[in-house]
Amino acid sequence: MNGADVLRAPAEQVYADELAVLADTDKDPRPEGWRLSPRAVRAFILGDRARGISRKFYGDDTLIDRCIVTLMSNRALLLVGEPGTAKSMLSELLAAAISGDSTCTIQGTSGTTPDQITYSWNYALLLAEGPSPRALVKGPVYDAMQRGAICRFEEITRVQPEIQDVLISLLSDKALHVPELTGEDAVVFAARGFNLLATANLRDRGVHEMSSALKRRFNFETVRPISDRSLEARLIAEQTATLLQRSDVDVRLEPDVVELLVTAFHDLRNGRTAEGTVVERPTAVLSSAEAVAVGYAAALDAYYFGDGDVGGEHVARQLIGTVLKDNPEDGTKLRHYFDVVVKPRAKRSKQWRRMLQARDELNR
Repeated sequence: MNGADVLRAPAEQVYADELAVLADTDKDPRPEGWRLSPRAVRAFILGDRARGISRKFYGDDTLIDRCIVTLMSNRALLLVGEPGTAKSMLSELLAAAISGDSTCTIQGTSGTTPDQITYSWNYALLLAEGPSPRALVKGPVYDAMQRGAICRFEEITRVQPEIQDVLISLLSDKALHVPELTGEDAVVFAARGFNLLATANLRDRGVHEMSSALKRRFNFETVRPISDRSLEARLIAEQTATLLQRSDVDVRLEPDVVELLVTAFHDLRNGRTAEGTVVERPTAVLSSAEAVAVGYAAALDAYYFGDGDVGGEHVARQLIGTVLKDNPEDGTKLRHYFDVVVKPRAKRSKQWRRMLQARDELNR
């Protein structure tokens, strides 16, 4: 199945043409086991207009440099931060550029077991033949070590601490021992290019503290929310346009609607408007990823239930759902925001006036 037939293809398929261009024009030195040089990896993520490479990550450019340097070293990389700050997307882009494969992934949950990380067995073959390489089922880390590739570990802090610690010896020795086997098959030594790239939402429920021993084997990098409003507006406009194009929905968010969306998110996220009005911050996460989701949903609402003209009322309806999904008591904070911020702005702006029309939905 190709990328056009699935809801969301991996980065190496979505950006296959860009990766091919970078590979063809990449004359810089590259670490052994890497598909691209560090400079080309940076260009893939941050964009290169001269070569037609789009920008995919919006935020701290120096963060990307530090991440790439870490992955060239013998230390693993852990991206931490608030939910919705594009940690998973960044790990996917890095793996796609470095290894050409972002699908070697462990999805951390409270039920993750060691064999889902390292290896398990085909029990029919195990019973018939005993322990053998043919009966062994490779886990993501085993596969990545053997191929010399990046292994992604999503939501590592959702995994029980005793399971997390399976990684300690792997990251120290760069070797995976299989005691059931003998000879050369009993140890898998990591090929050059192998590393572990993990993510963690430290704010979420169900988070487990990592042991000090495991922490020492990672470099921690914090992915922060976008503070530059113009940069966030550009991100929202580009991402919603891409999503709408994939859905064959012929509408767009006009600049004044994007401006309203960004402004509302910044007001509620920071607890203060640009004019200095203090508002209560909701407990809900109001990240850039949530803003993109609100913009996309607002466009779908206008397309399927309206005349295709996306306005403030569509944004407001989706914003209400986003704010109230974690804590219904946040409705009081949002009503206050409508009364002290949206209502005065509605006297001066058409889109804010349209947004105010949706206030009654908070009372339902």
